[in-house]
Amino acid sequence: MDLGIRGRKALVFGGSRGMGRATAEVLAREGVQVTIAARNAAVLKQAAEELSAAAGIAVAHVVADLTRPAGREAALAACPDPDILINNADGPAPGDFRDWTRETWIETLDATMLGPIMMIRAVIDGMIARRFGRIVNISSRSVKSPQAELGLSNGARSGLVGFVAGLSRQTVRHNVTINNLLPGIFASDAQVNHVKGLVEMTGRPYEELWQERARSNPALRYGEVQEFGAYCAFICSAHAGYITGQNLLIDGGAYPGTF
Repeated sequence: MDLGIRGRKALVFGGSRGMGRATAEVLAREGVQVTIAARNAAVLKQAAEELSAAAGIAVAHVVADLTRPAGREAALAACPDPDILINNADGPAPGDFRDWTRETWIETLDATMLGPIMMIRAVIDGMIARRFGRIVNISSRSVKSPQAELGLSNGARSGLVGFVAGLSRQTVRHNVTINNLLPGIFASDAQVNHVKGLVEMTGRPYEELWQERARSNPALRYGEVQEFGAYCAFICSAHAGYITGQNLLIDGGAYPGTF
C-alpha cells in the first residue's frame, strides 16, 4: 500500500533505537523526509547512517532532548514545520510509589506528558495551515491496563492522553489527527530495562522474568519493533485522516477487556 505521504517531513523523537527507529525506517522507505532526534550523539549518528542505507533516502539526525526547551528548539530547527510528529521518550523505571519524590514525578511528567504537549503546541498551527498533520504519541498499555510497579507511567501518560482527547476533536476538521499508540511487551531496549528493574525489585533471575512475560501474553511472544513501526506509519498516512483521539493498543491481545 502506498501510504500517500511521499515528500512529507517527519520528526521522530527516540528515533535512534526501538519502536522509534522502526517507525522512522518505514516512513523513510515511504519517501518521507525523516529527521530522528535522540540524546546519545554516537548512537544517533550510527542509526541515521544505517537508516539512510536501508531506506535509500537520506535520514537526518539531531541531538535533542524532548524533555528540555533547548532540546525541542534544536529538533524544530533541524526539522522546521514537520507534517508528522512522533513523540517518544523513555518511560520511567518500575518501583514503589513510596520512594518517588516530587522531583521524580516532575521528571516523569516532563518526559511523558509536558514535553509531548509542548511539541504539539509548537507544530499544530502549522499543520492546520497546511491542512495536513499526523501526531502520534508512543505511550504505553499502562494507560488502559495499569500496573502497580508502573505508577509513574500510569499517572503521567494518562495525563497526556486526557489532553489529547480534547484537542484532537478540534484539529481533525483540518486534516490534523492526534493519536496515542499503547504498546504492550516488545523486544526492545526499553523492555530489557523494564525487566532489569523487576529483577532489582524481586531478586528473581532476569531470564526467568523475561520468559515469564512472553508466556503470559496470548501471542506467547514479544512484539517485534518492525510490527510497531508499520502500524505507526499507517496512522501517519494519508489514509488515516478519520482516526483521531484514539488510544490504540498493540499488545498481542494482552488487554483483557472488550472495550
